Amino acid sequence: MNILNKPGFMQMERSLDAASLRQKVIADNIANVDTPYFKRSEVRFEDLLQNELNGSSIEGKRTDPRHFYIGKPASPDPQIVRDNLSAINNNLNNVDVDYEMSLMAKNQLRYNVMIQEVNGDIKKMRTAIGGR
Repeated sequence: MNILNKPGFMQMERSLDAASLRQKVIADNIANVDTPYFKRSEVRFEDLLQNELNGSSIEGKRTDPRHFYIGKPASPDPQIVRDNLSAINNNLNNVDVDYEMSLMAKNQLRYNVMIQEVNGDIKKMRTAIGGR
């Protein structure tokens, strides 16, 4: 039995993947701040996860492989969305470097909190297994 193969860890893994992808997308936006006609992108994940959690009910535990699945774990894939409608520069670029830098700092803080939570959970499991 894999201890880390639980819905909570799987959702945390998906959240960390989304934060990593968001960091790459924000870095790409910042790198193209002066590129003419470049349109910024952003990553949608949290609202997709919330929609999945609101739409799903409880998940049933299967004690036999012949049992039906009841419910499903919420684990949507992060999506990259391009903003093609706005333009804030004369060259029709819509990247605001100050806004992107604040998004990058916010994303980094969120990522650090999630890593600390995963490390804390793993430490608790080690303590429970080791008996110390």
